[in-house]
Amino acid sequence: MLVLILGLALWTAAHLYKRFAPESRARLGDRGKGLVAAALVVSVVLMVLGYRAAPYVAVWTPPAFLTHVNNLLMLLAFYLYAASGMKTAITRRIRHPQLTAVKTWAVAHLLVNGDLASILLFGGMLAWAVVEVIAINRAEPVWTPPPPAPVSKEVMAVVGAVVVVGIVGAIHIWLGVNPFGGA
Repeated sequence: MLVLILGLALWTAAHLYKRFAPESRARLGDRGKGLVAAALVVSVVLMVLGYRAAPYVAVWTPPAFLTHVNNLLMLLAFYLYAASGMKTAITRRIRHPQLTAVKTWAVAHLLVNGDLASILLFGGMLAWAVVEVIAINRAEPVWTPPPPAPVSKEVMAVVGAVVVVGIVGAIHIWLGVNPFGGA
């Protein structure tokens, strides 16, 4: 579990570096972008390896119906992430749609995974996203919502979210985890 925790710590540190040490980050200039990107790649590798290698330690047993709640939340998470880039209607109401997508993704996975490694991974990502939102809001308290977007972008975000849920579901099945319920 140490590798998983190190990955989460590196992910959090790399993302919050700019917020909590802006002068230090600014001194790195463009070179800093590459260093942060490399740290993020390493952190993801560590989280994946750490999660896959972690022993299964049951903490609670989720009821089967939460699989359906998870899938709805995942559809929402992918929609929010797509909406962020497309500046759809929801981005006029939610200041941080990408971070809200991460929080939604994390909660969805916490609902259906009752083992310690999952609680560490998804709980850690949820905690990071909450801290990130707080840090951004403190650093930049004034927010101007984006202008209205055409309906076509909304449709593209919804269709994209449905397609991505299907692709991610297929990848989960390929990895031996059926996210749609059943055996």
